[in-house]
Amino acid sequence: MSDVCAIDGSRPSASWAVGIADLAHAALIDELETWPKPGLVSPVDSGSHTDMDADTLRCSAASIRPFFAELAVAGARGADMNSLRLIGLRAEAAMLAATGGVNAHRGAIFSLGLICAGAGAAGDAPFSAEARAEAVGRLWGGAIARAPTSATSHGGRAARRYGVGGASAEAAAGFPTIRAVGLPALRLGRARASGDPEAARVQCFFALLAIVDDTNLLHRGGADGLAGARAAAAAFLDAGGIAAPGWRDRAVRIHRDFVAARLSPGGCADLLATTLFLDALAAQA
Repeated sequence: MSDVCAIDGSRPSASWAVGIADLAHAALIDELETWPKPGLVSPVDSGSHTDMDADTLRCSAASIRPFFAELAVAGARGADMNSLRLIGLRAEAAMLAATGGVNAHRGAIFSLGLICAGAGAAGDAPFSAEARAEAVGRLWGGAIARAPTSATSHGGRAARRYGVGGASAEAAAGFPTIRAVGLPALRLGRARASGDPEAARVQCFFALLAIVDDTNLLHRGGADGLAGARAAAAAFLDAGGIAAPGWRDRAVRIHRDFVAARLSPGGCADLLATTLFLDALAAQA
C-alpha cells in the first residue's frame, strides 16, 4: 500500500490503513464493554437480545476489521460511494459468516466505514474530530442522501414508517449529532470522571440516547417506546449524569427497564462507537 496517496497529495506510511482499522476495531470493543448501557449487549449480559452476546460482537468486530483498512485505502484513492458500498457489502458478508447470520454490526460498518474512508482521504493531515465527521458529508453526502432507504432492514422500515432520517441522514449531513452532542458529552464525561473512561462513555451514551430518533427503538417499541427511552435518558442526565452519587445504580435500573420492555437502542450504540473512533483519530493526529 506504499503507493497509495491521499487525495490531498500526502503519502501516508505503509501501515497507516491498518492503524486506522485498529482504531475502528478498538472503538467497537470499547462500545461493547461500556456498562451500564440500557438494553444493549455488554460483558455483563445480553441486554434485550436473545440472538447475541459479547462473544458474538467480538467475533463480528474481528471479522470486519480488515475491511476498515480497505475502506481507508479506497478513501485515499478518491473512491466514490458505490465503490465504498461494495466493500461494505463484503464486510457484511464476513460479519454474517462469523456470527452465524446475526446482524451484529451492520450499522457500524456503515458509519465507521465512512469515517475510515474519510480518514484515508485526509491522509496524514491533522484534523479535529468534528472536521473528520463533517468531511463525510462533504465527500459523499449527496450520494448517501440519494440512495433509497432500505425496505428490508428493521431500521429502514422504521425510518420509512415514522418519517425519521436514521443512520443515512446522519452520515449524509456529516454526523451532526456526534458533532453537537456525542463529542461534547464524551469530553464532559472525562472531565467529570477523571481516570474512569468507562464512565465518560456512559455519559456520552446517555446524551445520545436522550435526543436521537433511534430506529431500533422505533422498530421494537414504536413511538411510545422511543419517547419513554429518551425521557429516561434525559432524567438520568438531569439528575447529574455520572457526576451524581449512585449514578451507576440508576443506570442499571434503566437497563433493566429496557430489557423488560425489549428495547434496544442499537443506533445510539453505533453513534457511541463512531464518536469514540472520531475522538481517537483526532487524538493520534
